[in-house]
Amino acid sequence: MQEQRFTKRDWTLFRSKIGDWQEAYMGRLCGEYIELLSGDGDPSEKFWQLEKRIRSDKRNPGVQLEMTRTNFIYNIISLISNDVISMKDLEDFSDKLKETVRVFLERQSRDYSDED
Repeated sequence: MQEQRFTKRDWTLFRSKIGDWQEAYMGRLCGEYIELLSGDGDPSEKFWQLEKRIRSDKRNPGVQLEMTRTNFIYNIISLISNDVISMKDLEDFSDKLKETVRVFLERQSRDYSDED
């Protein structure tokens, strides 16, 4: 059996915060959409750029993610990797969770730097 890398309190706290994190992220997206629509160019060009952007953004964890305990750590890592939240947003979580996330992010960063 895999060792639990977070507490029940972490899971409860995550569920209470995810909605606000996603709302804030979608607010940033809306600002970017407004900027895109306010820019120069033909209306049809802006429309299709926006449609493509929304289609892509819908797959971002800042918009939608699968809420299961199994995916919990991966969701946090994905939220950080996609600039939805930062490590600072995890300050109320357990040290165990923060350390687990830190190790995963370091490993991920190291893997990406090996590709260069």
